[in-house]
Amino acid sequence: MSDAIRSLSLRISRQELVLIFITMIWGGTFLVVHHAVQYSGPFFFVGLRFATAALLLALFFRRYLAAITWMEIKAGTLIGLSIAGGYGLQTYGMQTISSSQSAFLTALYVPVVPLLQWVFLRRPPSVMAWLGISLAFGGLLLIAGPQDGRINLNQGEIATLISTLAIAAEIILISRFAGQVDVRRVTLIQLAVASVCAFFLMIPNGESLPAFSPTLLLSALGLGAASALIQVTMNWAQRSVSPTRATVIYAGEPVWAGVVGRIAGERLPAAALFGGALIVCGVIVSELRFKRKKAVQRAPTPLE
Repeated sequence: MSDAIRSLSLRISRQELVLIFITMIWGGTFLVVHHAVQYSGPFFFVGLRFATAALLLALFFRRYLAAITWMEIKAGTLIGLSIAGGYGLQTYGMQTISSSQSAFLTALYVPVVPLLQWVFLRRPPSVMAWLGISLAFGGLLLIAGPQDGRINLNQGEIATLISTLAIAAEIILISRFAGQVDVRRVTLIQLAVASVCAFFLMIPNGESLPAFSPTLLLSALGLGAASALIQVTMNWAQRSVSPTRATVIYAGEPVWAGVVGRIAGERLPAAALFGGALIVCGVIVSELRFKRKKAVQRAPTPLE
């Protein structure tokens, strides 16, 4: 009996506590971005945000940069392009949707990952992944508010959904290069590439340099520092936290974003809230795995 109680006890490591705290900060950034795009074009703000993060990391990790390799440049560039596409489109979408909606839709990147692995790596999704994808898709339907049998997605929701593909590609690329590169140097490169790419995307989007605004500057500096902290902390913590447990923790991101948005006055319809809950459940379920019990070998008796 005592063994059963011990097995049910909640054990949270120091790394997992840090990830929970980081996820709370991550969820709060959605509202900051939502307000920042009122003073700036989306891609300029993303470029400024990641430029700040890259400069901060360069300041702290400058002594490690001399040993940079071509593999790290390649990995950082590919991941940085994915980040620029993901965060750029996500920020673009926040011009017309709330921060809470953006957070719930962005969480769809988790069940999207097994689909992309199936297409590009020929790794079919597991049963739990399919169940998670189904739950997440059901949540999307509720958030989109289908009418007359059609899904009504506005421009911001479409951009945010496309951003999940880029974010999923980022996750796959990070896994692809894990263990082959130095985390500090690759993180710096990917943030710098994301910044430059976002600034270039201002051209096709027709953006011009915004007027100086203290709110915009403070938002960029704050989110830049938060991005640097989040990225480095995730890379540190996930050395000892399993991907499944980490994903379950990250699933709280849209929940925290919804809490912050609610405090700030955002009000989502009941159906949209239920849809958001389905997406979070889909995220968690898609990362669950069945463990097969090993057959217990019986010790031979003296007569055998």
